[in-house]
Amino acid sequence: MGALAGHPPYQKFEVAVRRSPIDGFGVFALEPVPKWHKIGEVRGESITISEARRRAAMLERIMIVEISSKKAIDLAKSTDPMRFTNHSCQPNGQLRVHEGRIEFYALRNIEPGEEITVDYGETHHEGRLTCRCGAPGCTGRL
Repeated sequence: MGALAGHPPYQKFEVAVRRSPIDGFGVFALEPVPKWHKIGEVRGESITISEARRRAAMLERIMIVEISSKKAIDLAKSTDPMRFTNHSCQPNGQLRVHEGRIEFYALRNIEPGEEITVDYGETHHEGRLTCRCGAPGCTGRL
């Protein structure tokens, strides 16, 4: 499985960005994604943690991932589709930081048409944002 036509080599499966029933836009699988396979990555602007927190305090929609105790990646200007991955309290995917890269993996088989979701874990929202995932056992806050 190589790079998809018109996509960077780190986007391993075909996905589409479209309106999400969870929130705003989401990422949807256009082909089957087998469990444990890498779906893709996302790239963005490298910033300090203090700059990440300053930006997060001013935004309602935050697309920032802290990748170490000193560095974060702001995805606001990224063109990678995975930046639209929504949160779910019962996700089908997982975000991993590996050697400074933000990667997405399938936690189970994902079918075409399914929205790809991850558990955001701790966020810059600090519990101020209502979770809209609708999953059984939803925590209700991000």
